[in-house]
Amino acid sequence: MDFQLTPDQAALRDTALAFARGEMEAVALEIERTSEPLSKDWKKKLGEMGFMGINIKPEYGGLGLGALEALLVLEEFAKVHSGMAFPIFESCVGPVKAIEHLGTEALKQRILPAVCRGEHVVAIAMSEPDAGTALTDLTTRAEIKGDKIILNGLKRWSSGGGRSDGYLVYCKLSDAPGAKGIGAVYVDHNTPGMSYGQREELMGFRGVYSADIMLDNVEVPIENLVAPAGGFGSLMGAFCLERCGNATMSLGIAAAAYEEVLEYVQERKAFSKSLIDFQAVQMKIAEMAMQVEASRLLIHKAVADIGTGFPDVAGSSMAKCFANEMVRDVTGKAMQLMGGYGYSKEYKAEQRFRDAWGWGIAGGSIDIQKVNIAAALAGRRFNQRAK
Repeated sequence: MDFQLTPDQAALRDTALAFARGEMEAVALEIERTSEPLSKDWKKKLGEMGFMGINIKPEYGGLGLGALEALLVLEEFAKVHSGMAFPIFESCVGPVKAIEHLGTEALKQRILPAVCRGEHVVAIAMSEPDAGTALTDLTTRAEIKGDKIILNGLKRWSSGGGRSDGYLVYCKLSDAPGAKGIGAVYVDHNTPGMSYGQREELMGFRGVYSADIMLDNVEVPIENLVAPAGGFGSLMGAFCLERCGNATMSLGIAAAAYEEVLEYVQERKAFSKSLIDFQAVQMKIAEMAMQVEASRLLIHKAVADIGTGFPDVAGSSMAKCFANEMVRDVTGKAMQLMGGYGYSKEYKAEQRFRDAWGWGIAGGSIDIQKVNIAAALAGRRFNQRAK
């Protein structure tokens, strides 16, 4: 097994690092200050750099590279700010990949080139008030009538809700029980009958909108059907890549926290010597470095050799679960080592700590990942509804 990046992969990572750190640090500060998402102009610049279509096929305007390359870029942007990295997350590991693999050719030709140009961001609309972890309890309905699809329902916790250009809406497409009736439909922003709730006020994730989406007899063309009834398994296959993207967002936050605090403890002095000279500090620094590196290895292992395909449930859930727990611990240690400065908005430590907690909730909680892992290891699904 080769743990080294190829020269091309290393060059892509370094390009992303130079652009994110060299061109967009001020942008990240503004996102954190205002909580407004990345501007259209900046998204177009990301598109021009190729960052919005890294692992999308060339015939749709992408670079045609693999999942690993996409995650290498995502990590570098996540080190700077989650809100800044979020459009790349949505395009390279989010619902866009489900559209690319499962959508109609007409839909792909309409949506994917615009995504790659940085002109179109697609968000996912999965959860509902009574269907989050228990996703098969969805009540949003989509009825096919001739060449149209009519949607009705309420979606909750849609990241990008109200500000994205389109949504991949998970919904019931038949009366079949559980997953057998679930599929997904693409809906453009502000299609008649679509409205949005008030923006959620979150602990972190500044620059990432979250709001309810109300669907009242929303009509879209049949070509917008991404997955028919019974397509839940295929959607979850695509979602395995999103888990790895979630893990990479956690990794980027943790890696940045570690890198900043490593520099800080070598400069900051106490009792006439650098903090790094204290054994207690050395222990924490070593632990943080091990946690970050272990997370990176789990993520890269999950996507190794899948190309533009999807990882399996076990690998993606392990990567996400470990990274979600790891980032909370690493950012907490960083804030503690920096003392009052860590708790101050003068540094990014407190912002990273706030963002860190969100990724273990988004995209399937830490505990549900452990259930997924156990099911994969045992070779069977567990009935959480059994009494």
